[in-house]
This record gives sequence, C-alpha cells and structure tokens, in this order.
Amino acid sequence: MSRPVWLVGLIKKAFPARYRAAHATRLPVLGSIADHLFFAGDDLIYLPKDRVIPVNQAIESPGEMALPSEVVEHFVQIARVHWVMNTCICREANGCQDYPLELGCLFLGEATLGINSRLGRRVTCEEALAHVRLCREVGLVHLIGRNKLDTIWLGVGPGNRLLTICNCCPCCCLWRVLPHVAPHIGAKVSRMPGVTVAVNGRCTGCGLCAQGVCFVDAIQMTDGRAAISQACRGCGRCLSACPRQAIEISIDYERLVENSIARLSRVVDVA
Repeated sequence: MSRPVWLVGLIKKAFPARYRAAHATRLPVLGSIADHLFFAGDDLIYLPKDRVIPVNQAIESPGEMALPSEVVEHFVQIARVHWVMNTCICREANGCQDYPLELGCLFLGEATLGINSRLGRRVTCEEALAHVRLCREVGLVHLIGRNKLDTIWLGVGPGNRLLTICNCCPCCCLWRVLPHVAPHIGAKVSRMPGVTVAVNGRCTGCGLCAQGVCFVDAIQMTDGRAAISQACRGCGRCLSACPRQAIEISIDYERLVENSIARLSRVVDVA
C-alpha cells in the first residue's frame, strides 16, 4: 500500500535524528534487528563521476572506454517502468543550499507502480535518461542498487522489483551515516567493483580534501599528507577538490561496467 504524503512529512522531520539511529545499530541486539527489518537483501553501489575518470594512455581507443554512468543507463534502458520523485527528500529535509531540491531519486521496476502519485510521476525511458544526465551535470553522484528502506517508506514491493538510483550530494545524503552504522550494515553500500582511489606524491598536505568533501570521512591528514582509508566508497569527489591533482582514481576497465551490472541483476529485476 502506497504511503500517504503526511507520512513522508514525518520522515523529513525525523531526518536530523539519523545519526543517533545509526549509532544504535552498533548495539548487538538492536543492530541485528535493524539489519533484518531495514537492510535485508540490500546491495548498493556508489558510482564515480564520469568527469573524474582520466584517459588511460594504455588504452588504444580511449573513446571506447567504459564509464560508470553506463551502469545506470543500462538499467534505465531495460526497465519496463520508470518513476522520478518530485523532490530529493534528503536535500529538502536538510535544507540544502548547494544542489537542486527538485532532482529526486529515480526508481525502476514494476514495484514503482505502487508509489503514491503525489510523490512523483511515471516517465518514459528518454525522460529518465535525461533526468540522470542532468543530475550528473550539476555534480550529483549516483548510488544504485536494492534498498529495502525505499520499499518501506514508499510502501511498495517486492524488493526485487525495485531498483533505486539516488542522486546524492555530499552534504545531505542519508548515507553520510555510514561511518556511524554497524560495519555489517555499512558493508551493504560499497564502491564500484574495480575502482581504487589513492594519494600520489604530489600531495602537499593542504587538507582541502579532508574538509567535508568525503561524505564517509574516509580522508584524514596523517604525517602532513592525505590518507584514504578502506571506508572510501569511490565516488571521486576528492579528485575534483584537490588543487594539485594529488588524488588518483584507477579503474579496472574490463570489470567496471559488466561486473556491476551482473551484481545488481542478481538482486533486482527491472525488465
């Protein structure tokens, strides 16, 4: 049963309490209950921004290089049903001043047919592709996968018929709670297979990359230079923030798109 609009309003009011709720999942019993109720079956992947993928000189045909956004566009093109939300609940609840509120999530699959029509609209494949491209143009990062929380707050199902494509900003994204949740829950949100982010020798320790750029706090200053921990989800925002190009992203191009598509296809069917 689709959720009424007033319930969505309550969710927005509760948004500031998300960090307290995340910390509670670290308690053994509460963590197990939360995992079962809200995260069972989840598998979500952060995709690096296309614009931070460097041209690899070892590749003979750079123009044919796979891009992270191809994962999103693959599922948009094969999906039977496309649904765009009227607003981003996270940015609206957080009062975002830096990114458009109206660029909400894109949901794919038959389960979207149960979403309250006052929360968004069904769109064509072409409109869905235009939506995600606009999201990338304004600097938002895609998070794609199966997310049980969305089936709960939207009141739809089954979960294997709903694919979530969030368009995330670094300041308001719900998943800023990742450093605070229980590790076994946080592991359900991961970097794209084949993506590695590292600091090179050009780092001067200016610290700009560690000042609110990383939404999971994966960058710390150690011995006068930046250090990236395993908490990194590979979004690539830190590359754009570094004035000396001291952060590099390396890609296993053979695995970049194909493995991500195969992995997500095992948990969600949108065709």
